[in-house]
Order: sequence, then C-alpha cells, then structure tokens
Amino acid sequence: MSRLRVALLGCGGVARRHADAVAALPHDLELVACCGRDARRTAAFAGRHGASAYTDVDEMLRVERPDLVIVTLPPFARGDLVQRVARAGVHLLVEKPLALDVRSAELVAEAARSAGVVAAVGFMYRFGDAVRAWDEADAGRVGLFVGSYHCNSLHASWWREEAKSGGQVVEQAIHLIDLVRHLMGDPDSVYARRSNLAHRSTPGYDIEDVSAAIFGWDDGRIATLNASNIAVPGVWDKRWEVYAERMTGRFTGWNEAVLSRTDGEGEVLEIAGTTDPFVAQLADLHRAIAAGSRPRVPLEEGVAALRLALAARRSADERREVRLGP
Repeated sequence: MSRLRVALLGCGGVARRHADAVAALPHDLELVACCGRDARRTAAFAGRHGASAYTDVDEMLRVERPDLVIVTLPPFARGDLVQRVARAGVHLLVEKPLALDVRSAELVAEAARSAGVVAAVGFMYRFGDAVRAWDEADAGRVGLFVGSYHCNSLHASWWREEAKSGGQVVEQAIHLIDLVRHLMGDPDSVYARRSNLAHRSTPGYDIEDVSAAIFGWDDGRIATLNASNIAVPGVWDKRWEVYAERMTGRFTGWNEAVLSRTDGEGEVLEIAGTTDPFVAQLADLHRAIAAGSRPRVPLEEGVAALRLALAARRSADERREVRLGP
C-alpha cells in the first residue's frame, strides 16, 4: 500500500501533535495539506510542516485528494464539515468530543458509515503501553474505577464557554469516561455535581472548574470521576485506579502503571512505557484502512462516550440521578 495522503482540518495546539505523529510514520503517511479558519495562521502552520495551506475544505479535497483527514477543529466550529469529508470518500480521524450534542455526533457517525470510510475518534489513551497491558492481562471483571483529571489553565477562549466546548467534563474528562466504557461497558445511571468556584469573575468563563460523577451499574459495579481546573498551574494530572476480580491497576498515565495480582502469589508488574499514543493511533488507523477493517476506536465509541458525558452534565444541572437507557 502506498503512503496515505493526510490533511489536517484545524491548525491549533492538538493539530501539532497529530502533525508530529504523521511525521513519525514517514513510510505510511504524508502530510500534504492543512485547512484552517485563519489564513495567516494556517499558512504559518502548514509552512512549518511542509504542507499546502487552505481555508476552504472543499477546495482542499478537490485539489489535494487526501486519503485521510484528521479533524482537530473545536466542536463548535465543525458544522457539517466532517460529514462533507466523509461524503467525499475520505477516511477520518476526529478529535473528541465528536459534537456538542448526541444527535449531531450520531450524524457524523452515520455519514461515515454511509460513505463506507474508515473513521476513528481520538481517544488515544487506549493506545498507551499501560492501558494495553491491562487489556492483555487476565484481570477479570472490573468492579470499581476511580479516575481524576486536574489542571489549572484558561486554555483557549472557546474552551471557557459551554456553548463552544461543552465544559470540562465533555471536553477533557471524556477521556476517562471512554476508559470507563472500555473497561466496564455502559453504566445504568449517573449522579454528578459541578460548579464554577474560582472563575466566576473571569470574563467569558461559564463552565465548571470542579466536578464529580458516580456511574453505577445495576449489578453493583461503580465508577467515580472527579475533575478540576483549579489545581497546579502548568500541570495536567490524569490518573486512575482499576479494581478487578484478579488484579488492581494504579495508572499515572497511559504509559505508566503498577498492576498487582490479587490472586495467587501477588505478582506485581511495573510499566513505564514510551509509546506515543498519537503515533500508535495513526498506525492503527493506517492498518484498518489497508485492511478495510474497523479501527480500534471507531466513531461509534465517541458517540457513546459523549452520551455519558452529557448525561453527567445533565445530572449535575438537575441535581438528580439520571437513568441511562439504550
């Protein structure tokens, strides 16, 4: 299979990570184009990565004929752009969240299915060495998941507005929600709280800066998540613990964990991996495109995680437990 021609839709911070990941797979992928809303910034970004710059998606698709488009635009700025890429027969990697409401996310997934393209969502945590080690272990059924996501940053201006980002749970903690689903399946209910404690006087900041949620299964299993944007400045602290029938895992990142057997002789496995999950994610997508198969994390997983994140937000706003149906 020849190298895939790759285009970026969106040229912000996370786009740099994807551009570097493309460059790390020179035999499989080639970045040929970048498309953004700001012509000057897009030209500068594309120039740094040896690609052509565009501000019109349809023109980019027509001229460059990419095989794969990586969508990193903020969710509020996408409109129907992802659907248009899919209808052009171009494979997709879409950053989370897929949209700001479930129906819009479903339309994205439906467009990819109808077009027959390979399409993945950017839940790169699943590609870390520690997460993969847990997946390959005989841990048994997970009974408890405890996760946290803490930072202290104003981020981009759009991130501070719920109408544009969805809030911290929807835009950031959704990575942990994806891990909950990956390890435990879909829960039956959620109860959450959230508030803006430290940023009430910050112009344009109307999202939560502290939150907590309890996901429950009717068979008794539990997952708890907490998040904040009032922690140590400049530090993104993401960690989680997993308690299963035969193993306990304490993760300090996607590549780092201590996995302890709780049966037999109590074997302990310490993992300190070096995998770049952005690179591994693209390698998996390249494999899926070459084989005509599903990627490790298809778009449908993004729809399901968004549904849980929005249910947690609704629970917090309505101050009640929310039951989760099919």
